[in-house]
Amino acid sequence: MSIFQKKSISSLLVEARDEGAHTLRRTLGPYKLIALGLGAIIGAGLFSITGNAAADYAGPAITISFAIAAAGCCFAGLCYAEFASMLPVAGSAYTYSYATLGEFIAWVIGWDLILEYAVASATVSISWSRYVVKLLESFQIHLPDALTACPWDG
Repeated sequence: MSIFQKKSISSLLVEARDEGAHTLRRTLGPYKLIALGLGAIIGAGLFSITGNAAADYAGPAITISFAIAAAGCCFAGLCYAEFASMLPVAGSAYTYSYATLGEFIAWVIGWDLILEYAVASATVSISWSRYVVKLLESFQIHLPDALTACPWDG
């Protein structure tokens, strides 16, 4: 067995039709997928670095920065739409790369996606915790630095 072995699209489609207890089912429609994508984009980027980017780098041209970022997000969305139309089974980029590039590359992409989602969740959590700390401080409630500082703030 080679780590670069590929799974044929026909075998992936046959597996997708199986109705076992441990199979992935396509349950998300286009609107739910768009909502998930927008939630990740808006949550991770908009609330975490917008103020710093506007104050330190872009200034009033922050709208141009948003337009460029939106174009990049649209291209990423089109890539996922192409994945879904080429290989209409559940599994995202992992399944597509397994069918086209091989098992090892699919393994790398699968773990990359897991790490990406973990880092994005941590970024959103830190950003929102800063907002909660500022809200509490406006009510004269001060929490210790051990509870409010990021691990890399020092």
